[in-house]
Amino acid sequence: MEKNIRNFVIIAHIDHGKSTLADRMLEVTSTIPPHKMRAQYLDQMELERERGITIKMAPVRMKFSTPDGKEYFLNLIDTPGHSDFSYEVSRALNAVEGAVLLVDATQGIQAQTLANYHNAVREGLKIIGAVNKIDVADKDDVRRIVNEVAELLSVEPDEVFKVSGKTGEGVKELIQAVVKSIPAPKAESGRSALIFSSLYDEHKGVVAFVRAFGGGFRAGDDTGLVGKKYKFKVKEVGHFAPEFTADKDLFAPEIGYIVTGIKDPEVVMVGDTIGEAQLPGFTFPNPVVFVSLYPEESHDYESLKSAVYKLKLNDSALTFSPDMSEVLGRGFKGGFLGKLHFEITVERLEKEFGISVITSFPSVAYKTKEKDGEKIVENPKDFPNEYLEAYEPVVNLTVLSPQRFLGPVLDLGKIFRMKNIETEIIAGGIKISARMPLADMILDFDDRLKSVSQGFASFSYNLAGYERAELRRVDILVAGEMVPGLSRIVPKEEVGSIGRSTVEKLKDLLPRQQFAQAIQAAVGGDIIARETIPALRKDVTGYLYGGDRSRKMKLWKKQKEGKARLKASGRVTISPEVFKELLKK
Repeated sequence: MEKNIRNFVIIAHIDHGKSTLADRMLEVTSTIPPHKMRAQYLDQMELERERGITIKMAPVRMKFSTPDGKEYFLNLIDTPGHSDFSYEVSRALNAVEGAVLLVDATQGIQAQTLANYHNAVREGLKIIGAVNKIDVADKDDVRRIVNEVAELLSVEPDEVFKVSGKTGEGVKELIQAVVKSIPAPKAESGRSALIFSSLYDEHKGVVAFVRAFGGGFRAGDDTGLVGKKYKFKVKEVGHFAPEFTADKDLFAPEIGYIVTGIKDPEVVMVGDTIGEAQLPGFTFPNPVVFVSLYPEESHDYESLKSAVYKLKLNDSALTFSPDMSEVLGRGFKGGFLGKLHFEITVERLEKEFGISVITSFPSVAYKTKEKDGEKIVENPKDFPNEYLEAYEPVVNLTVLSPQRFLGPVLDLGKIFRMKNIETEIIAGGIKISARMPLADMILDFDDRLKSVSQGFASFSYNLAGYERAELRRVDILVAGEMVPGLSRIVPKEEVGSIGRSTVEKLKDLLPRQQFAQAIQAAVGGDIIARETIPALRKDVTGYLYGGDRSRKMKLWKKQKEGKARLKASGRVTISPEVFKELLKK
């Protein structure tokens, strides 16, 4: 059976056409009838189709007959391209034997192309190169990109496939290469299946996406989660066609799903093994960006609690823990793999669960050495004013850019605290390597890079540990009250400039009230910057014509007292749009 199975992924930089190529593969293999076909078929989330990006990996089983009449089962996993979702790609690589490395003929090799390639090499996968969008690219560009991909893979140019995900040109030949070049998977002894993804179904409970490595599973089997030591009875097994299609059994070395019936989202973990002996799992992804989420309406807390746990099951990289704000009430502190990961999660909460949230300022995890020991600080409000030493997380950054944008890209290094900058000329452009604080990268680095390079530059990164830094906490007060979520940890030398720019931006962004609002930036109790939003002025004596001035004086006094009461009771909430503006360097 395993001789007729091929397990593979499509990996690429974001927006290089993975999902469109997958669409054509579904058509060529007649997996989806023509009348049911739609663009980005494997992207099941509405949000994925709206943004035109893949967020969740999507598995599908296809049948393909070769010219000599042999039938093969092809298990494809379509993967995300953005670096924030690289953990999705790493899971998929553990479940397959081969990969199609896809490169856009109009954009060439980009940062995440290289990152995905090196990850696939480390997993020992057979890699097939393919250049996409040959229907819209200039022939000379196609030839140049094919040569670059061939050089990267150390193969001859004629071994790199030229395809069009739009028209289908070259797709059948690429599938034939998958059958011919990617090795057949091998079944191991013992019953075991590795969980590489999962989702929650209201009726079925947890549905585990698995790669069976040994033995088989049937509905009614007694089995369990090896890592969690949790026993359960299999409710259903099946394959992805690409919808869930129940089968009587799921045998190694196939990819499919197992309905566990487990209702507790905390029990099933990606990387755990269903069966008898623990398989080498995935390292659990560590969150690097932390944001507190509070429901806009306090009575939505229980709904938010239910939603975040269901999202966590569907996205194991998310972490949530209860949080409390004196002003905003109960909420959750969320851990994310990057800024896009956070933005997508907030959008999913609104679109899939109908819950709008108020968020804090995105932060990273700092380390502080204090008199009573070393601590990890994930929430800015907990950062101490006094400490012995402080450390901030840093990343190794790789930027690929056309050579003509080298100057503007290097200029960003002064804004985003890059150091150890090195440049290397490569085929099609220049590679810039640098070390950079993670806190700077999660601001608007991606937007600024696209702006200075006219959209041609791309980047990838990986965590590189911690470095010592002089840091301070800047708090923001509006109308004398500290605003939850606006506290930030910043380098000591930038305290003044960030404090001033924040209060100036808030003065422009916040709506005027019936009372004057003082906006202040404070460090350790000292005010370092201040702006004032004037009160809305209403002429309460406008309807009076002449007459006794004492009457006007009474009205003005009453108005003044009313504004004082408003000021005493007024609280300012910061909208998500304001947070986005404040994120900009």
